[in-house]
Amino acid sequence: MTDETFDQVTMFGADWCRDCRRSKALLDKLGVAYTYVDVEVEASGASRAEAISGRKNIPVVVLPNGKHFVEPSDAELQAELELAGAV
Repeated sequence: MTDETFDQVTMFGADWCRDCRRSKALLDKLGVAYTYVDVEVEASGASRAEAISGRKNIPVVVLPNGKHFVEPSDAELQAELELAGAV
């Protein structure tokens, strides 16, 4: 785990990743303000995502409260966004 903090929802992903596209579409559909970090474009993106999750899998979605999810289902992500007041 990293000491990095986030002031809004942050998603680490890549355009080629189907789960990333699905999670990103859900965030867009719900109107969630978020930062998208493309791990293929941002040099430190992949290592930051791995430091947060302890895994190499994407997407990694981080809520402002520090809770993070790796490859969340739409239902899981939406429920946590609602609990966090991001929706």
